Amino acid sequence: MAGRDTSPGGVAEEDVVALLTRRHDEIRELFDAVESAAGDEGGDECRAAFRRLMRLLTAHETAEEEIVHPYARGAVAGGEEIVAARLEEERRTGRALLRLESMDCSGPARAGFLREFAALREETEAHARAEERYEFPPLEAGSDPEWRRAMARAVRAAESVAPARPYPAAPGGGDGAAGPFAAVVDRAREAPHREER
Repeated sequence: MAGRDTSPGGVAEEDVVALLTRRHDEIRELFDAVESAAGDEGGDECRAAFRRLMRLLTAHETAEEEIVHPYARGAVAGGEEIVAARLEEERRTGRALLRLESMDCSGPARAGFLREFAALREETEAHARAEERYEFPPLEAGSDPEWRRAMARAVRAAESVAPARPYPAAPGGGDGAAGPFAAVVDRAREAPHREER
């Protein structure tokens, strides 16, 4: 399989494009899980599926902001504009996730939740297609396999310290630059509480 180390005795390891594409597939599967669970008795299954989706989307977008987009700015023709568009899409996704988090996905509120959720899904899928078209091919074409595997390790590390939910936009429409730093601070604050559980 492309992007994997198949040398004898070597540990198979994804390259960054394979990892990011797999994350997009996992996100699509979680969208399906939320939709199929919406309206269950009490909404517990839907809420749990939505929390998993929000956690994965937030971690994925944080890793892209820290690792992938900075590279794409310099490596892709028109990189500044392409990355600016992706960042704006990611901000809209964060705001939509926070709105949906406060909504009930069962009972009388189900129709409103599903309407907003469908809009989020459409935008998220368009965002993923744009990354796969404009950012991922230059990652593959302009780098060697070992570099792409190292970049995948960096993406996984960034995902591991990402917050569980997006941060609200800064008052006055901040540029989102505080997101990755805030993620590290958030994880550091949560660490003692995770050990107590």
